[in-house]
Amino acid sequence: MGIGVSGVPLRELGLVLLVAAAVTFLLTGVVRSVMVRTGRVAEIRQRDVHTQPTPSAGGLAMYSGFAVAVFLASQLPALTRGFMPVTPEMNAVLWSGLVIVVVGVIDDIYELDAITKLIGQVLGALVMSLLGLSWNLLYLPVGDGTTVVLDQVQATILTVLVTVTLVNAINFVDGLDGLAAGLGMIAGLAILVFSLTVLHDQGGAVSAYPPAIISAGLVGICLGFLPHNFEPSRIFMGDSGAMLIGLLLAAASTSASGKITMSLYGAGDLIALISPVIVVLAAVAVPMLDLVMAVVRRLSRGQSPFAADRMHLHHRLLAMGHSHRRVVLVLYLWVSVAAFGAVSFSIVPARWAVTGCLVTLAIALLVTFVPWLRRRIGGETAPRG
Repeated sequence: MGIGVSGVPLRELGLVLLVAAAVTFLLTGVVRSVMVRTGRVAEIRQRDVHTQPTPSAGGLAMYSGFAVAVFLASQLPALTRGFMPVTPEMNAVLWSGLVIVVVGVIDDIYELDAITKLIGQVLGALVMSLLGLSWNLLYLPVGDGTTVVLDQVQATILTVLVTVTLVNAINFVDGLDGLAAGLGMIAGLAILVFSLTVLHDQGGAVSAYPPAIISAGLVGICLGFLPHNFEPSRIFMGDSGAMLIGLLLAAASTSASGKITMSLYGAGDLIALISPVIVVLAAVAVPMLDLVMAVVRRLSRGQSPFAADRMHLHHRLLAMGHSHRRVVLVLYLWVSVAAFGAVSFSIVPARWAVTGCLVTLAIALLVTFVPWLRRRIGGETAPRG
């Protein structure tokens, strides 16, 4: 069967990740070649950071890599508990992902208006929910804790809201070479680590298989796409890729966090009980913060929340003095601090987790403000030279 320690199929999930990476890496080159030959390249817009027209629609290769990896997972005996007839969730992910990628590719080539794109995003989220991947339970840490059982309508509404929000969060932050792919890889890895922890603690809990498979595939496709996309980028993932990453994050987080019950960890361990929600929020904290800031900024100016500008976090870091690559690495660092800081509460004692979070937070702050510190020091010492 290949099951690892305490029901954790490490080798199989590792194989899924590697296959997703390999297929995505190979097909990205094919997609790039086709786009270049047909003249489908992204022209330079005012808000863009890149300076050369570059082919887009890398999401086609990413979805193909994910689909192949999921098919492989369905053929591995150790992972069959994540598929039909045990659970419909993987089918839901594949079909909703197809909807999102089709909408994204059309937008990459023809530039859909914001409303049409939003309708496509809602449709993809509806497909995912109606095919069986929804928030069925919602744990509220109020008083002694309350688990709310959602009916079909409530589950669908919550699932659509979460999915569309995450899809747009990743799409909004996709402004630098390698940024969205790296953030998706880090966030997916955090959810994968959490799922592996649940599988280990519960001896192979069926509910932890879909999020583990989804996040392994997500990490793989981001890893396979990054060599083509890291600065200087040879191809962009486009809206098709960015929205796919958002959808897969939503799917993994919904699968991991939408089934929380008091019996999973026990009422005495509140941190562990709500850690799936904390992990998901932390993993997407940076793009979500960027999204909220962008919406507030644009609405305060009387603009559409979908209007483009050069005030995203990555634009601000560039203005601070970081190079293109350092901006991407700084954002990787912040997402890692948030995501794995949350995961640590499910793995190590709370005292160690808090200490680790404080140390890594201090390191992230120092790295972020290095250009500012250099200017301050240079300004004070320059007259002496």
